[in-house]
Amino acid sequence: MQERTGQRYRYTGLFILAAIALLIKVVSAFPLVVENYYSTGIYPLISRVQRFLFGWMPFSFGDLLYAIAVIVLVFRLVKLIKAIVQKKLNTAWLLRVGVRVMRVWLWIYILFNLLWGLNYNRAGIARQAGIQATAYSTAELDTLVAVLVQRMENNRIVSLPERQPLQHKKTLFTRAFSAYQQPGSRAVFLKYGGQSVKPSLYSYLGNYLGFTGYYNPFTGEAQVNTTVPVFVQPFTTCHEIGHQLGYAKENEANLAGFLTASKSGSAAFRYSAYFDLYLYAIRDLYLRDSSLGQLRYDQLPPGVQEDLRTLRRFNQDHVGFFEPLVRTLYAQYLRVNQQPSGMLSYNQVVALVLAYVRRYGMDKL
Repeated sequence: MQERTGQRYRYTGLFILAAIALLIKVVSAFPLVVENYYSTGIYPLISRVQRFLFGWMPFSFGDLLYAIAVIVLVFRLVKLIKAIVQKKLNTAWLLRVGVRVMRVWLWIYILFNLLWGLNYNRAGIARQAGIQATAYSTAELDTLVAVLVQRMENNRIVSLPERQPLQHKKTLFTRAFSAYQQPGSRAVFLKYGGQSVKPSLYSYLGNYLGFTGYYNPFTGEAQVNTTVPVFVQPFTTCHEIGHQLGYAKENEANLAGFLTASKSGSAAFRYSAYFDLYLYAIRDLYLRDSSLGQLRYDQLPPGVQEDLRTLRRFNQDHVGFFEPLVRTLYAQYLRVNQQPSGMLSYNQVVALVLAYVRRYGMDKL
């Protein structure tokens, strides 16, 4: 009798979780509802609470949670293998395990979406900025690349004295936080409060897995890989803060990071923003017109070319065996979360920037 009551309780709980997950799925189909009631409604409160709870910690609490989760998963897999070897598997055992797995999966899905994931389905930063990303011409793209080359040239030399101070993580994160305090009159929606940016505990591992930063939706912490070349770290930090503000899609976090870093009082942040956007734009230009792309590359100042070579050497020195697998899995994750282009979603920031230029002019970049 007691066992039947326990089973009834387990199945009732599973049904309730499934119903909540289904409701979240239904709500996610309405971007304006998500935007008005979640992304600019309850989510800012959720994120501020998360940053209040974990922001004061000098280390990433979320990284520790992930480590614990991996240990628990390995322990469970070992138990499963033992059960298979000892031939303890039967229908009742499989049913119990199946219910547990479903319950854990549903809890993760619900918490992920309620704490942050619904932002994948919002109307987005383009609506807030009053722009619409549309197809753009090669001429527009070439003009953007030329302007970025000039901006990098103007900012690189004056940014060099800042590189050593930015090696100190506190300086890097404080200046990124400051950039979001004054994002510019066209992007007041990017104002940010409650700092919670941490160096990733897995930075060295990340070099071989191919990530420079990531956001933890369960703790609200932005993790930055602080072992990569220092001139790319400012933009990465601003990108991850963009995720904290609720811009889940990579192209939107890129735009948020660019609009703030490029308006920063720090030359190193401005250079990092232009450098990163240049990487996306020149790749696109090469695909459209390789001769024109090569011409723009040849116009780069020697110092910028040296930074490109430094970044290339760093990536080549940290090619990991599992990196292709990680990229494939992450690309699939992006596709599941409203980004059908997978890893190319990052590159779509070019369309957003050009839409911004059409609306406000190139001088506002």
